[in-house]
Amino acid sequence: MALDTIIHLDKVSIFQKHNLVLTNVSLDIDKGEFVYLLGKTGSGKSSLLKTLYAELNLVQGEATVAGFGIIFQDFQLLTDRNINDNLLFVLKATGWKKQQEIQKRIQEVLDKVHLSTKGFKMPHELSGGEQQRISIARALLNDPELILADEPTGNLDPGTSEEIMNVLLEISQSGRAVLIATHDIMMFNKFPSRTIKCENGKIIDSKN
Repeated sequence: MALDTIIHLDKVSIFQKHNLVLTNVSLDIDKGEFVYLLGKTGSGKSSLLKTLYAELNLVQGEATVAGFGIIFQDFQLLTDRNINDNLLFVLKATGWKKQQEIQKRIQEVLDKVHLSTKGFKMPHELSGGEQQRISIARALLNDPELILADEPTGNLDPGTSEEIMNVLLEISQSGRAVLIATHDIMMFNKFPSRTIKCENGKIIDSKN
């Protein structure tokens, strides 16, 4: 396994309950790669993602996955507090103690997603696209090597989706690996990149 490899799967079989959904999955994703995960509903795409962020246990094969941040389709922001406090909640929950460092980190991630002035807004005061960018900022808080994005443009109009994809591209260009599960073929056509497709219990990797 190369030093720059962020995800390494070797002959992995993935089960959902007791059903085998993907078999013999071998895969490497490196730093700075921007990769799409494609596949119809029920093809094993979500199960593969859940295995990567350890919601599903690995039963067969070998897997190494670096520290990761996760972005979901439905933002999952805490609605009872402003954006700064949403981000503060995550930092405190992950062991950050020093107030000065906390404030600096919150400002850094808001700058990264181009929302540096929105920290005092409540989630409902932001557009869908802004809320999704905040959830990307939240995923970046602990400086992960890997971003897993599950349908990040699923609820957004085309213009806003493009904005989100640009932010995710910037993140991959800063040396992180970005894996995006999506049905959005328009975005794929606009931002072509490596694809991993789940089909008939196997994965097809455009890199091979």
